[in-house]
Amino acid sequence: MVSKSKNTNNQKIQSEINQLKKSLLNFRFQKASGQLEKTAEMKKTRKKIARLKTDINKKTGEINA
Repeated sequence: MVSKSKNTNNQKIQSEINQLKKSLLNFRFQKASGQLEKTAEMKKTRKKIARLKTDINKKTGEINA
């Protein structure tokens, strides 16, 4: 059974992932229009999303093990 604190923690991580995805979409639009100056931010954002997803999968794996 998943404890309430872990569930809320996953929800916080998921909301942060959603926020980062919105930022990434904005970066793509800015890059396409030539307004994005710091293109490295796209890479950093993608990696941060991957790290957060990995954390969720680790926690889920520990619970299901």
